[in-house]
Amino acid sequence: AYEISTRDWSSDVCSSDLSVEGAKKNLDKEASGKTFAQLRKTATDKWNKELSRIEVVDKDAQNKTIFYTSLYHTAIVPNINMDVDGQYRGRDGKIHHAEGFDYYSVFSLWDTYRAAHPLYSIIDRKRTLDYIKTFLTQYQQGGLLPVWELSSNETNCMIGYHSIPVIVDAYMKGIRDFDLQLALQAMLASANENKSSLQAMKQKGLISVEDDHESVSKTLEYAYDDYCIAIYAKSNGNMAVYDSFIKRAMSYKNLLDPETQCMRPRKNGGWILPFDPREVNNHFTEANSWQYSFYVPQDINGLIDDLGGVDAFESRLDALFNAPSKTTGREQSDITGLIGQYAHGNEPSHHIAYLYNYTHHPQKTQ
Repeated sequence: AYEISTRDWSSDVCSSDLSVEGAKKNLDKEASGKTFAQLRKTATDKWNKELSRIEVVDKDAQNKTIFYTSLYHTAIVPNINMDVDGQYRGRDGKIHHAEGFDYYSVFSLWDTYRAAHPLYSIIDRKRTLDYIKTFLTQYQQGGLLPVWELSSNETNCMIGYHSIPVIVDAYMKGIRDFDLQLALQAMLASANENKSSLQAMKQKGLISVEDDHESVSKTLEYAYDDYCIAIYAKSNGNMAVYDSFIKRAMSYKNLLDPETQCMRPRKNGGWILPFDPREVNNHFTEANSWQYSFYVPQDINGLIDDLGGVDAFESRLDALFNAPSKTTGREQSDITGLIGQYAHGNEPSHHIAYLYNYTHHPQKTQ
C-alpha cells in the first residue's frame, strides 16, 4: 500500500511505495519551498518538453490538438516507481536500490507491445532502456519477465509474454546497453514456464481447447513471442535456441483451417464444431476468429502463401472489412469501432489495415 505524507492538506501531497519517510523525502525533493504557481509552471514545462519529442507542422489546430493529446496519452504510463533516493519495492516484496536506471511500473504489455513500445524505442530510447532493465530486474527478483505488472506485482490478467518483443524490438534498433545473456535467460524462463498451455505448445505445436481457455489467441501470440526469441538468439549466435523457437513460431499453421481460411480452435486433434468466425467466445482474447485470423506478424508472407497468394489474401482482407458488423456469441465491451468484422477499437485488429501494404493495392490502407 502507498504511504502518503502531507504538510498541509490544502497544498502538499506526496506518495511513496515504501514508507511515510520515503514520502517525506519525495515531498522535500520535489516541492520544498515552492508555491503552487511554481509547481504548475514546472509541470507545464516538463510536459511541453515531453510532447516536443515530435514536432507536427499543420495549420489545422484541431489536428494538432488531437495528435498531441494522443501523444500525451502515451506518456501517462509506465511510471517511475521508486523514491527519490532510488529505493523501490521489488517483485520479491523486499526493498532494493536501483543502480544506474529508473525503476518503472505499470506495464500493460498485451496492450502496449504492439505500437506504444515500438514508438518509445524511437522517440524515448533512454526510458526504453530503463524499461528493459526493470524487466530484467523483475525477472531476477520474481523468476519471470512481467506479463501485466502493477506496482511490482504480477496481475497475469492478459496473455503472452510480451515483454520479450519489447526487448527484441529495442535490441534490433540498437538499444543494447543491458545484459544480453541475462535477457535471453529471462526469455527462456518465461517461454518454458511449467504451465499447461506452454507444455502443449512444445509437445503438440498448438494449444487445444482441452489445454487452456483462449487457446487460439494464446497459440498465436506465443508463436509471435517465440519468433522474437528466435531472432534474438540468432543475433547473439545461439543457433540451438533459434532452431527450437523458429519452429514454435510456425505454430500458427496448426490452427489455420484451409477450408474456412480461418484460425480455428481445435479439440482432441480435430476442429471444434459448430464454428462461426464472428462468434466471440472463450477461445479468443477480446476478439473472434475473423480478427485473429490475420495475427501472424512474424510470417506474413507465409500466411499469404497459405491463403492462396497475394490476390486471394487481398480478397480475404476485403471480406473482413465488408462483412456484416454484427458479432455473435457473448457480448464483449472491448470490441468496438467495427468496420465489417475489423474492430478498430481493440488491440487484436490494430495491425490489419496495414496488411494491404503486402497486396497490389496498398492504398487501401488509407
